[in-house]
Amino acid sequence: MASEKIEYPYIPEGRTILYVRENDRFMLAAKELAKKYRSNLAQPGGVVIVQGEEIIGVGSIGNNPAHIAGCVRVTLNMLTGQGYELCAGCDPKNHSEPSAIRDAVAHGHNTPGADLYLWGHWWCCEPCWDAISKAGIKDIYLMEGSERLFNKNHPDNIVGRQFEI
Repeated sequence: MASEKIEYPYIPEGRTILYVRENDRFMLAAKELAKKYRSNLAQPGGVVIVQGEEIIGVGSIGNNPAHIAGCVRVTLNMLTGQGYELCAGCDPKNHSEPSAIRDAVAHGHNTPGADLYLWGHWWCCEPCWDAISKAGIKDIYLMEGSERLFNKNHPDNIVGRQFEI
């Protein structure tokens, strides 16, 4: 990880984001979810929640039925973090992070102290951080370089061709 400070659009006070290499087994599992459920999304995401060495919950914004017909935010080329109210599938309650938390709980798992691995994004929005905190998730892991690769505004981004590289 580079030593430069990353300026996230949002991060709660006292929280940090950790990074793992792209070949980390949990990050690869999150990537596979994003790929499987990408629908028409230019920026699909996938999450796995891990307790110890076990994946206890999975989620992807693309597996929401509202995205099957398409995402109006994609059509309108909305900026990341904007226009969630325009698409039911993009509603923060349907983001990958809360979806994975619901999946873990639905399967009888406790999330306090668990870790969350997010592939396909470079930050978590405020509603997702709220869900993560409420669930007692300990650490958030992103892929090294995600602030470049998944940031639509960075000249080196791979948005729209994530699975080609």
